[in-house]
Amino acid sequence: MTSHDHYFSAEPASADERRTINVPLAGVTRAVQVAPGIFSPDRIDQGTSVLLQNAPQPPAEGTFLDLGCGWGPIALSLALHSPNATVYAVDVNERALDLARVNAESLVLKGVHVSAAQEVPADARFDLIWSNPPIRVGKAILHDLMRTWLPRLTDGGAAYLVVQKNLGSDSLQKWITENLDGLAAERFTSVRGFRILKVTRDY
Repeated sequence: MTSHDHYFSAEPASADERRTINVPLAGVTRAVQVAPGIFSPDRIDQGTSVLLQNAPQPPAEGTFLDLGCGWGPIALSLALHSPNATVYAVDVNERALDLARVNAESLVLKGVHVSAAQEVPADARFDLIWSNPPIRVGKAILHDLMRTWLPRLTDGGAAYLVVQKNLGSDSLQKWITENLDGLAAERFTSVRGFRILKVTRDY
C-alpha cells in the first residue's frame, strides 16, 4: 500500500480489521475505533497532536470544518470543546468516514456531520477550519483542496493548518497568500518541527 492510500484511496485494499484504542481527546482519554488503510490508524499522529494542543480554543458555537478527517480526532475534539457547534468532517476515504461516523456516534456528538466533500451543503460557510492537510499527495491536489475550502471561511473566520516544516509549510503559507484572493496566511506558531499556519480574510 502506498502512502497515497492513507489519504486518497476511496476504498482501501487492506482488510477492514477494526479495533478500539484509547486516545486523549479534549483533555480526557476516550475509546475510539480505528482500522488499517486510513491515515494514522493506530494513534493520533504528531502533527494532529500539535494542532490540537496549540491552536486557540474553538468558539462555543458556529460552523466548523475538519478537512481530511481520517478516523476523526480533530472533528471529535472540536465537538467535545464546542457541543453547540456544527462540525463537518470531510474525507475521500470511505473507511475513514465510516470510522469517524462511528466514533462521533459512540461519543454522542450530535453536531458532527461526516461526509464526502460533495455532500457538504454548497452554501455552507465555516467560522473555523482545522486541518492536518495531506501534504504528501502533491502540490496540485493540495492546492486544489485549499482553493476549494479556504475561500469558504466566514468574515472573521480562521483556518489553522498544521504542516511539517520540512514538508513545505513555508511555501504553502506563501502560496495561499499569493494565490487565494482575499485570504492571507501567517505563521501562528512552530512546535516540534511543525508549523501551524493561520489563514484569515485579508481586509
